[in-house]
Amino acid sequence: MIPIKVAGSDLGKIAGESRSPAATALQYLQPGALNLTTLPPLSLYIHFPWCVRKCPYCDFNSHEAKGELPEKEYLDAVRLDLEQSLPMIWGRKIHTIFIGGGTPSLMSAAGLDRLMSDVRTLLPLALDAEITMEANPGTFEAERFTSYRESGINRLSIGIQSFNGAHLKALGRIHDELEALRAVEIARSTFDNFNLDLMFALPGQSLDEARRDLETALSFAPPHLSMYHLTMEPNTVFAKYPPVLPDDDLSADMQDMILEATAAAGYRHYEVSAYARQGRQAKHNLNYWQFGDYLGIGAGAHSKISFPHRVLRQARYKQPGSFIEAARRGNPVQEEHEIARGDMGFEFMLNALRLVDGFDPNLFAERTGMSISAIAKALNEAEGKGLLYRDHKLIKPTELGQRFLNDLQEMFLGA
Repeated sequence: MIPIKVAGSDLGKIAGESRSPAATALQYLQPGALNLTTLPPLSLYIHFPWCVRKCPYCDFNSHEAKGELPEKEYLDAVRLDLEQSLPMIWGRKIHTIFIGGGTPSLMSAAGLDRLMSDVRTLLPLALDAEITMEANPGTFEAERFTSYRESGINRLSIGIQSFNGAHLKALGRIHDELEALRAVEIARSTFDNFNLDLMFALPGQSLDEARRDLETALSFAPPHLSMYHLTMEPNTVFAKYPPVLPDDDLSADMQDMILEATAAAGYRHYEVSAYARQGRQAKHNLNYWQFGDYLGIGAGAHSKISFPHRVLRQARYKQPGSFIEAARRGNPVQEEHEIARGDMGFEFMLNALRLVDGFDPNLFAERTGMSISAIAKALNEAEGKGLLYRDHKLIKPTELGQRFLNDLQEMFLGA
């Protein structure tokens, strides 16, 4: 994934200042460089920052739980964060919620119930809102997950990664293959809608081993599958002490196998790493890829909020203790900036090009407030290189473009 680097503007340069969220919202409602005729759908992301143990490949904002978690203090801060964010999104309905981490399934049943009650009290939710919670094997208790469902969670995303004990150990996971199988069984018996996260191109993994992992996952008939290629992210243990990974040819063979096996099992490959049965695409993730809006609350959470004439990005304080203190002071936002007009095309395409079926060109104008002609040069170049297909109703990456997605995305940098 190409890192997003966008220039801030004087308007949004408030990191560390104690300006109220209401004042921020009022300022962003002033005339600006864009013209959005309609605001995009709005999602809510809630971050739970603790996990049992930090995995060596993980670059997410997660912190090892040492001793008793300050669950009440953290949930108090999350509510304060949400209350303080309301002026930014007045009158807007929440269409999806995603509770991620860390390991949100470390939260007590009472804590999750309190969190969902706070959300419902403060925000208008769509009647059919998709509400997803991440969970990891090793933290599964059937009774607790039944309580999660009763609190309003209607979709579970399970971090399986592999059903092979040796590979799980190499990845630093806290669960073994039996716990992985048990977790899926509990999820399947408790939730109608769930996702399984798997990784491939693991240290020492063969093509047959990758196939067995996938076949095991498919045997549970999950509504949704996420298949991630293991990557060496900066500032991780694996980046410092890299394991021996499958070479590019073997990784490509694994990708081809995944495409064939999932298609044969009735799954639609709709996004770079996502496969779903009919009607079971992840609505929350789709909103990201379609450049929708999302309010991120909790430690290290990121937001993208659109106004009629500009688009704002925010990031909360990453350390749980710092976040809790900042929320108590009245402003947990550490960084904030307006997306510069010159970066808008790249940011849109960085997301939308992940969609296998592409997008309607009209969506570009709707979500960026600019004409598609703003990126015409890059579109022409990408089409000329065979990386992109387009007509008056559709823009999408070709098979070649999917294979070289980073190269395709980079073509829109500065477009």
